[in-house]
Amino acid sequence: MLSQSGDWKGDAKAAEEAARKFEQEKVNLIYTTSTNSTIAARRATAEIPIVFCAGTDPVVVGLVDSFAKPGGRLTGIYQPATDLTAKRLEILKEMVPKLRRVVTFYDPRRPTAIESSKLAREAAQQMGLQLVERHVASIEELQTCVRALRAGEVDAYLAVSDAIASNQAQLIIDTARVKKFATMLDFLSHVIKGGLASYAVSFHEMGRLSAKYVQRILTGVKPQDLPVEGIDRIELVINLKTAKDIGLTIPPNVLARADRVIR
Repeated sequence: MLSQSGDWKGDAKAAEEAARKFEQEKVNLIYTTSTNSTIAARRATAEIPIVFCAGTDPVVVGLVDSFAKPGGRLTGIYQPATDLTAKRLEILKEMVPKLRRVVTFYDPRRPTAIESSKLAREAAQQMGLQLVERHVASIEELQTCVRALRAGEVDAYLAVSDAIASNQAQLIIDTARVKKFATMLDFLSHVIKGGLASYAVSFHEMGRLSAKYVQRILTGVKPQDLPVEGIDRIELVINLKTAKDIGLTIPPNVLARADRVIR
């Protein structure tokens, strides 16, 4: 399995190397849990079937020909992580009524980050917010940018679809708590670790649907004969302990909409 926050730590070359090794070892299938790791696995292999859980539209980034007819050796699940970027910013604005400046970190060379940041930029303009975009090309650059943030410089952090930022989520979360700004994330696991909120698909549902694809391919069905399936179960999770730590009171109407509240 290749995941964006696993051993390759957001390094596409490392992911490609791992995928290449899997094919050399003649494993039966590769399962990827992010769009970036899927792109890396496809680039590095020629024959092995790949089941993906992509957070960016797989047709838009060229992983499949269409949802109904994938057309190759890749198929799997589409969970709208990138498409939810604007909605995350909207919810963030509801949680932080005085929101003005929002920072985000991403590698502008990655297709997922390009699309996600574009959606964030357009949504910020519509809401009258300033999106502070910090470009990073490595974990080290991101760490430097995060640590350089001054208290009061921004009101919140918005996660966009970027492997480097996702890998360093804990640093961002810890910095936000110390410097008292909100965080809107794209993974429930990051909220459990201390982030303020996430708006994302259910990981349980992702795993359940992905397992069906893996099982069918391992029993002989070709990826090209399995249409890509989308997940539409989206959950809003809020960490009230973190809200208290940063001095934020979540409006009751937003709290009432949460699918899960961590206290």
